[in-house]
Amino acid sequence: MLRVLGAAKRCCDGVTRRDFMRIGGLGLAGLSLADLLRLQAACGAATHGPQFGKAKAVILLHLYGSPSQLEWADMKPDAPVEVRGELGGIASNVPGLAVCELFPHMARVMDRTAVIRSMTHPYPIHGVAYAWTGNPAIDVAMELRPRDPRHWPFFGSVVQYVDEQCRPELRRSPVPQNVALPFRFSSRREGEVPRAGPYAAFLGPQYDPIWTDYRGTPTKGLRKTLQDKEFTGNDPFIGTSPDTYFTLPGASELLPGLTLDRLDKRRSLLEQLNGLRRDLDRLAAAGRLDRYQEQALALLGSEKLAAALDIRRESPAVQELYGESLFGKACLAARRLVEAGSRVVTVFWDEYGLAGSGWDTHWNHYPRMRIELAPGFDRAWYGLITDLDQRGLLDEVLVVCGSEHGRTPYLNKAQGGGRDHWSRVYTTLVAGAGVKRGFVLGASDRLGAEVADRPVSPKDLLATMYHLLGIDPHMTIPDAQGRALPLVEGELVHELLA
Repeated sequence: MLRVLGAAKRCCDGVTRRDFMRIGGLGLAGLSLADLLRLQAACGAATHGPQFGKAKAVILLHLYGSPSQLEWADMKPDAPVEVRGELGGIASNVPGLAVCELFPHMARVMDRTAVIRSMTHPYPIHGVAYAWTGNPAIDVAMELRPRDPRHWPFFGSVVQYVDEQCRPELRRSPVPQNVALPFRFSSRREGEVPRAGPYAAFLGPQYDPIWTDYRGTPTKGLRKTLQDKEFTGNDPFIGTSPDTYFTLPGASELLPGLTLDRLDKRRSLLEQLNGLRRDLDRLAAAGRLDRYQEQALALLGSEKLAAALDIRRESPAVQELYGESLFGKACLAARRLVEAGSRVVTVFWDEYGLAGSGWDTHWNHYPRMRIELAPGFDRAWYGLITDLDQRGLLDEVLVVCGSEHGRTPYLNKAQGGGRDHWSRVYTTLVAGAGVKRGFVLGASDRLGAEVADRPVSPKDLLATMYHLLGIDPHMTIPDAQGRALPLVEGELVHELLA
């Protein structure tokens, strides 16, 4: 029996959420879970204001390792040199809003961007699984165990789950609703266990993101070291070949020897077998298998999906907008995917070659910022915001760029200088559907060390993202034990909404 919890907020038809309790079997008054979610969504649309459901899709950009707030969009020119470092600020196209000198292209689209300068939480570890889930806490052991039973489901997985409860036909969509690029998270670093984060946890692996892979040749490199390890190869996040594109292994590309005719025969056989197994559909295990089969058959041979992932179909001028980094090219693919119908597309700037790479700048902070990190992000953010705006999509696509935490205000004494983990205050960028443009929310203190005004937790940001997608963030979903858990314990960031 599922007990649906929540605040006693009165819905549009006069029924309170507390009336939706003790759901089991067919549900209260014959309601299924899907019926309940539809009612909750309808209630939210009537009570949450005009920005509820403003976003048709979300592009979530995650900079693994975390950029420094001080060398991004929260410059501290009057701080001591050991805090402000060697980089200065430049004016953006928003009066009074400076950004780091390494981001001249980003500076040109800040009039379409909102900056949150007061993100904060108590966990200065690589908690991707904390930043983008409803989980109220995380520790290092969880970070290194993707299937730890304590994890909560990833944002994209929750959106997919809720949407499919209301619209089961989405399971057969030729374009995945929850996609992640450019490759499976934490799969290109050497000698380390995979990290947690973008997984469906108790919703089941059928709601994990659909991962792409990329086809292309890395063209630039930077020597990376980690204790006694060294990586000297090229890194696609610095540069990759012009012919780069993305695929879904086994889906957007048919396996060798598997023709469309053979695929049709497999589909027919599968339908016959499913007809013999209808009596087993009520079993959870069989349900999961059916879910995988539905998804695989929808994706295999999908021309719409293959076309969305093939960024080579874009004009040279559009490709140039996004730059030559793999991150930029993945952002272009993300735009194509949301145009094709994807609901949540996540782009990771991930570790490559060695652990401790990406934006985890404990050492060689400034050389890595100048060569490895800033150029690719500068073009990617500029390209994505410009392209969405020119296509008339920025009013219906929400773009969020964040990370696990920020970096220490004081530089350390490591090789080449560095900044360590810091979660007490950091910066996030938001743009698009339902969000104020050219807006700064919150503030850090004079050193960029503490929140000085309007703290915002990752859970507040998630609640706002759900709200903009038309999903009540206080809606409950069942965990593995059947307990009703809220999507996230956060509060709507009203000041951010247009």
